[in-house]
Amino acid sequence: MDFQTLLPYFISLIPAIIVGVIAYLFFKKHTENEESRRNFLISKEAQATSLPLRLQAFERIALFLERIDPNSLLIRVKPRDSNLSNYETELINSIEKEFEHNLTQQIYLSAESWNAVKTSKNATIQLIRQTSMNEKVETSDKLREAILNHFMGNITPSQKALTLIKAEIVKLF
Repeated sequence: MDFQTLLPYFISLIPAIIVGVIAYLFFKKHTENEESRRNFLISKEAQATSLPLRLQAFERIALFLERIDPNSLLIRVKPRDSNLSNYETELINSIEKEFEHNLTQQIYLSAESWNAVKTSKNATIQLIRQTSMNEKVETSDKLREAILNHFMGNITPSQKALTLIKAEIVKLF
């Protein structure tokens, strides 16, 4: 067989090849669109499920920050006696217990927000320890008074962290 006899067969195959390539490209594009749509629906469903969990975590962290705020902590944890060391330990233990109770919430917060929460906790503990080492502070009542006076008119570490948490919540919507 020579080329002249095969030429009509090749010419008749060209439209079939073109139709085949077009069909392949069409089905490839259609498959990509369907996969993209499916991924979008899955992510939308996951967000609908995770958003309430994240908001609940933010609520728990906000409650934690409010509970360790020196103004509310000193009202909630009252001294049992006038022993300064016992009261200092009681305040710090209360903060640590609250923190451990809310430790799992970090998976729903950004790293920046979680660091702000930890910094707030540590700053509050540090302030309690520093204030208790002051020579003028001799009793648990004087410790309470000194801490409250320190934050009179100042922003507490908890309030700073809470501001950051609220800003992150706004970003969710």
